[in-house]
Amino acid sequence: MQPIHKEIKKSLLLALLLTLCLPLGGVLLGVGLGIGQPAVWAIGIAGLVIGFYGCPLGWVGYGNKCALRRLVDAIEEEHLYTVKDLSAQLGVSEKEVRARIDVLFKKRYLLGYRRTADGIELNENKPLSERESTRSCPSCGAKVTFKGTETTCPYCGTHIQRD
Repeated sequence: MQPIHKEIKKSLLLALLLTLCLPLGGVLLGVGLGIGQPAVWAIGIAGLVIGFYGCPLGWVGYGNKCALRRLVDAIEEEHLYTVKDLSAQLGVSEKEVRARIDVLFKKRYLLGYRRTADGIELNENKPLSERESTRSCPSCGAKVTFKGTETTCPYCGTHIQRD
């Protein structure tokens, strides 16, 4: 699963939890006042405050992540790679598309691509491999080729380090 989809699920769960805090806080406040328990109505007040301020923030965060997912889908599924094409497809300004692409790369929601001057392209670079070293074994004189900084001779078992 892509990182953006995991973040959207987390954001949705958080927004739902914060939404539930509002009515539950109201119920706890009413029950706490009705039975005369300050601890219950204090929890109710805390739930109301968390729900009142957190609910809008949670849903705005969820909406922003959904907009980023739409951009990822346009790149990966619709194969749109220039800022101009993405802007036309999504109906937002080119400046906003550039800002969203920056967020995608900063948060690592778009893997396997790299940024170009006016868009995105597939990253077809190969990972660098360790360079191979060849040395003669100091004990038996056999040529030993190895990666990394050290190895053992396959013939006599002597420990060999790279120069």
